[in-house]
Amino acid sequence: MGGNLAHNLVAGATRHPDRSAVRAGDSEWSYAALDAASAHVAALLTATGLRPGDRVGIMLPNVPHFPIAFYGVLRAGGVVVPMNVLLKEREVAHYLHDSGAGHILVWHGCAAVVEAVAGREGTETIVIAPGDFEAPIGSGAGDGAVCDRDAGDTAVILYTSGTTGTPKGAELTHGNLRRNVDAAIGLFGLDTDSVVFGALPLFHAFGQTCAMNAAIAAGGCLALLPRFTPEGALDLIERQGVTVFAGVPTMYTAMLHHPQRQAYDVSSLRVCASGGAALPVEVLHGFEGVFGCTVLEGYGLSETSPIASFNHPDRPRRPGSIGLPIDGVEMDVVDDQGRTVPAGEVGEIVIRGHNVMKGYWNRPDATAAAITDGWFHSGDMAKRDDEGYFYIVDRKKDLIIRGGYNVYPREIEEVLYEHPAVREAAVVGIPDDQLGEEVGAAIVLTDGATATAEELREYVKGQVAAYKYPRHIWLVDELPKGPTGKILKREIALPAGLVATS
Repeated sequence: MGGNLAHNLVAGATRHPDRSAVRAGDSEWSYAALDAASAHVAALLTATGLRPGDRVGIMLPNVPHFPIAFYGVLRAGGVVVPMNVLLKEREVAHYLHDSGAGHILVWHGCAAVVEAVAGREGTETIVIAPGDFEAPIGSGAGDGAVCDRDAGDTAVILYTSGTTGTPKGAELTHGNLRRNVDAAIGLFGLDTDSVVFGALPLFHAFGQTCAMNAAIAAGGCLALLPRFTPEGALDLIERQGVTVFAGVPTMYTAMLHHPQRQAYDVSSLRVCASGGAALPVEVLHGFEGVFGCTVLEGYGLSETSPIASFNHPDRPRRPGSIGLPIDGVEMDVVDDQGRTVPAGEVGEIVIRGHNVMKGYWNRPDATAAAITDGWFHSGDMAKRDDEGYFYIVDRKKDLIIRGGYNVYPREIEEVLYEHPAVREAAVVGIPDDQLGEEVGAAIVLTDGATATAEELREYVKGQVAAYKYPRHIWLVDELPKGPTGKILKREIALPAGLVATS
């Protein structure tokens, strides 16, 4: 089998063409149909000028068109640039400009946002709408060839902001993703009888690797849910006989506490994978008790394809732990000088192995700062016990995780600073029972300005994705600062009833 990740789909279509590959609502795609449709997308892109290594944006929700587009781009030799359908114009413009994407496949519901900026970026827009796209992609146009790509060639550029505010693209290679998919298959015991829950966003590394790519490589079925709700998830598990559930902690909490959970037959559920944030131990135990399945917690980042460590099914689990490194990957806990710290002491997680990205797209300085002698510096603080299990303690970065979505404070602060009434802004995470964390912002107004918190909230809301804008904004006279003038977020006083996260 060649290095191109798209060969996994082709192999599935060869071995079991009539088996169900993707289901969504009343729609069902066999492996043969999915393979033929992706071949048409590849032919369409090639005919409109795509060359191997060219970047292609994919801005689609969790619908069958996403894997069709994803594998179509790869089999044409292109590089997938996944994009959240909630992005606004300024964000779309950055993704297209920075990646140099010559094409973008966009869902009809968000086409207007893309078309407003694609022209000036020189990006050709291909709008995908139900009913208008099924016929041509179902015809299987194209010769079905898969472009030769080496394991070290870039397959996907996943954008992540880190602490810099400006999103930068992590280059994941075909080899990165293939090895990570193999790890997921082993961890979750995937095979041709597996039905994998697909509510995690496919534009994100977790959903893309652990749900879509792993299900296809194993010859199983991906059961898609475009928008997560606890009742929608429970219904999907019952109707589709879901065996493997991959989700973030807020999903587990919502399903566990749903008042009608006992009305659904979830006996098919066998194993669950949790990532994206720490899963409370009481939720883990409660979920296993109610749903009769095993929950495995793991850890990873976009830059690590994403899986770095997991509680392995064949080894003792440690509730509250992110487990042990996957095969072929090393992890360590180091101090600021890069020296390993003793067991039980806190340091930064560093990762080395086949999962570590090629680098940040066109950002050699950022790459050099993040990777030293092959070790990727995660920015996450952790400790390790005597048996080698890792435990996340805190985030060195200011990352806020709201309902499983990453929100980077610097990005939101940059938008706030563009408002003429804002003198200083500090965005912080606030604990939230439903979402894990909510976004808050403390604002100092320019002298003489009279903007209200509501005005500022609406200003940001109009410029960033809906999950990013601060629901809580409060005005202060000054923000606490250190001796160098740096704002000290940990010392920000919040309105009554709110407690900032570290």
